[in-house]
Amino acid sequence: MSNSEQTLHTLAEQIGDALKQNRWLLTTAESITGGSISQCITDIAGSSEWFDCGLVTYSNASKAGFLDVPEALIAQFGAVSEEVAAAMATGALANSDANVALSTTGIAGPTGAVPGKPVGTVCFGWTNGKTVVTERLVFQGDRHAVRMQTTAHALQGLLRLLQHS
Repeated sequence: MSNSEQTLHTLAEQIGDALKQNRWLLTTAESITGGSISQCITDIAGSSEWFDCGLVTYSNASKAGFLDVPEALIAQFGAVSEEVAAAMATGALANSDANVALSTTGIAGPTGAVPGKPVGTVCFGWTNGKTVVTERLVFQGDRHAVRMQTTAHALQGLLRLLQHS
């Protein structure tokens, strides 16, 4: 296992422990990460005890259809925005049996950049049903590097949310 894989595995284990302590379930709404967060979670034996479901909503239509993200919100702010990341996390929570949710949406590259949103732009959403936390970062590197950094940061943010809930 590489160092980055070990880091992701350790984060997923810590998240599982925190969720089990609270008797909570997790759901994910992934776009840029294409399911890699759910894979990290389900790589942990026994994760069915604390992982409800993961949705890969890559298209704008799937964000609207499966997560109830308003099309007007996407039109106003763009799919890669903190507003849409918040709506994705909230929608995932509302459409699952989970107690906490995380979401990712971004531009992995090498194409897709738009004015004000370069390749590597990623927006995150985390919610425990009471609070929604969002963040926007710009990562460097190729498509794979951006997606790996996004996965790690999403898990780190979730762990922070769990530790303060």
